[in-house]
Amino acid sequence: MEVFRGSRLSTEGKSAIGGGDAGFAATKRVTAAQIALAWLLAQRPWIVPIPGTTKMERVEENIAAADIELSADDLRELDAATATIKVYGDAIRQRRRE
Repeated sequence: MEVFRGSRLSTEGKSAIGGGDAGFAATKRVTAAQIALAWLLAQRPWIVPIPGTTKMERVEENIAAADIELSADDLRELDAATATIKVYGDAIRQRRRE
């Protein structure tokens, strides 16, 4: 799967990270976004994701992601899924030049 920098993550990309509606996130009874945040938090103790939203329900959902415990097997499964995503481009630098 290919994802271009600066583009919204495709449905396929979300499925790779969260496992889709019937996949990994569903087995944990959480959202794909929560899995993504929990995965980031599990990478290193100094990584602090800063998700943006304007909806209070999403703020609460994002905060709840900190309580999700991912096992070593969970992390291996997510790492394998994210390894299939190829990111191309440099939209951020290009936008700065415009």
